[in-house]
Amino acid sequence: MATAGKVIRCRAAVAWALGKPLSIEEVEVAPPKAGEVRIKIVATGICHTDDHILKGSLPNVEFPVIPGHEGAGIVESIGEGVTSVKPGDKVIPLCIPQCGECSFCQNPESNCCHLSEPQNLLPDKTSRFSCKGKQIHHFMWVSTFAEYTVVPEYAVAKIDAAAPLDKVCVFGCGFSTGYGAAINTAKVKPGSTCAIFGLGGVGLSAVMGCKAAGASRIIAVDINKDKFAKAKEMGATDCINPRDFKKPIQEVLTEMTGQGVDYSFEAIGHADTMIAALASCNMSTGVCIMIGVLDSGSEISIDPTLLLTGRTWKGTMLGGWKMRECVPKLVSSYLEKKFNSDLLITHTLPFAKLNEGLELLHAGKSIRTVLLF
Repeated sequence: MATAGKVIRCRAAVAWALGKPLSIEEVEVAPPKAGEVRIKIVATGICHTDDHILKGSLPNVEFPVIPGHEGAGIVESIGEGVTSVKPGDKVIPLCIPQCGECSFCQNPESNCCHLSEPQNLLPDKTSRFSCKGKQIHHFMWVSTFAEYTVVPEYAVAKIDAAAPLDKVCVFGCGFSTGYGAAINTAKVKPGSTCAIFGLGGVGLSAVMGCKAAGASRIIAVDINKDKFAKAKEMGATDCINPRDFKKPIQEVLTEMTGQGVDYSFEAIGHADTMIAALASCNMSTGVCIMIGVLDSGSEISIDPTLLLTGRTWKGTMLGGWKMRECVPKLVSSYLEKKFNSDLLITHTLPFAKLNEGLELLHAGKSIRTVLLF
């Protein structure tokens, strides 16, 4: 492309400091160095994790920073040595890389990578972003709230050229995380009972995963009744609001199922709901999956007998997928209509209305807002 090798000036949302609103700025994006890819972002979803940055809930984030991690775009140019993608390819940048060489990548049961820690700068410890003469940090290497971004080659997945970028951008985080939590991490069995705490994009994706796995009863739990219709559309058999009961929700779920659910999923990120999700599992073989992100520094105290009796408590990152090899397969499954992740997208806005999208998130009026450049 004509821009290859040149600095690109474009729009991006910059978080200048903790607690400050995002500001749409003109930023400079330097060309990719060896082993890097510069991507023109076409669409990006707004995830709660991006909001956590602004509130200081995530550790190790350095300001100023360009958030965003749920994007899809087209390769604009590549650095020396890049072989897996070329200019013009449709891609999804990955907030969990896959170097393919470390012990985690070599382990078929792991989807983390030794490079998975939050990354504020690219591997050479420099940034490709600048604004008003200042260096701007990357977020998890992807920073999709920018019209152009630069990522390492092992943090990008080439996808089918037929994929609609405004739909598959949610595969960068929300859909993959929830759907994979059921399919990969919990390994939900046909005929089982499941409870999902929190009906945002991740929780509803977990509902879809439980349905795809053949669960016979899927109980959706949320304090926002407006999300119940969407949950049932995606496969929930029951929807309950904890505020409708005088007893703890785990007791309600145990009574509903007789002994507790086979699988529970916490997709909120609150200590009390994590404990409730664990306690709602049946005591012998119940499996609880932690998906939600707790505020930095949070701690949880639990009754150890919840685990001693046989329950399993597990965490998941991006649904257990080895992202670089699995995201293209998920996109292909989407194109084959094996699931309808489009149901997650409730709002589509121009990038300039990013803060309006955040307001919809805060008000509980959106599941996933997609921004278009």
